[in-house]
Amino acid sequence: MIRLFLIMVFAMTACIATPTLAADCRTDIKVHEAMIPSDTGGIDLYVRNKRWGCTLSGGSERVLLYVHGATYPSETAFDLTLDGQSWMDYLAAHGWDVWLVDLRGYGRSTRPPEMEQPAADNPPIVTTDVAIRDVGSAVEHVRRVTGVDKVTLLGWSWGTTIMGGYAATHPDKVDRLVLYAPVWLRTTPSQLAGSGPLPAYRTVTKDAAKQRWLNGVPDDKKGDLIPAGWFEAWADATWATDPKSAASGQLRAPNGVIKDLREYWLADKPYYDAAKIQAPTLLVVAEWDQDTPPYMAQTLFGKLSSAPRKRLVLIGEGTHTVIMERNRLQLFREVQLFLDEAAP
Repeated sequence: MIRLFLIMVFAMTACIATPTLAADCRTDIKVHEAMIPSDTGGIDLYVRNKRWGCTLSGGSERVLLYVHGATYPSETAFDLTLDGQSWMDYLAAHGWDVWLVDLRGYGRSTRPPEMEQPAADNPPIVTTDVAIRDVGSAVEHVRRVTGVDKVTLLGWSWGTTIMGGYAATHPDKVDRLVLYAPVWLRTTPSQLAGSGPLPAYRTVTKDAAKQRWLNGVPDDKKGDLIPAGWFEAWADATWATDPKSAASGQLRAPNGVIKDLREYWLADKPYYDAAKIQAPTLLVVAEWDQDTPPYMAQTLFGKLSSAPRKRLVLIGEGTHTVIMERNRLQLFREVQLFLDEAAP
């Protein structure tokens, strides 16, 4: 793994602010699921929470919310058990009160009525503006349930635009910010953007998903990048979240993100002002990422002028989906290091 500490404000020898378990604490992880209201009538959002089943000393502020990317829901990547553990489990085992949310139109959250109609009948739905409102609803729910003032935010891919945009406009509610595979201005072709008119939503097959996953990986590295059975476990879990996929073999995903990709990131127009982010920020990206190439993270890093501490990490031999590849523990450990370090 290659670490790029372009501005080194966290030292590797920094004090780790890890809470301690009480002597009689049982180390089982509790799971809670709920449907919470969005700001739109008839649209509910799925949230899941994992945490220790006991109280931790020094852990009252360790609350994190995750949101997914452009095509797939949160739970089937962030909380998919591979080799006995999910990333959500890993964070919870380190004493964090961990949450995930599915945006409207994804996973177990309500699908807008446009998704029950032919895609061509409506314009793109669930833009980044809408997604940030959904994250806002989730943040308020988490703050209310946990009693914290500030929440740590973790986003993947499009989720980095959502979490970055939220952090830039709600600095009083964000403790730390982790942007995994961050989106920024694109100077190379995008395999996701496409061309021509955009319908309300698009559909994806499992074969197309795997081809996109491996795009950019050297041929001699493709064979062992994804451990045996992991892609199938993820694909089966993901496609099962769409009630219509059983009949069609296709997963539906809203196209608002594609609309914004064309109108902002491919048009040299940042969606949000990174200089307004005031939380300590970690950017992490993998070497072979074709969806959000490393140059995006490198450019964004220089824009974080108001972040009190920032770090950029490049993981070798990984793709956009390193979260479910053989080097995934590098991602987990680097993020955990950032989360657990005490402020200088």
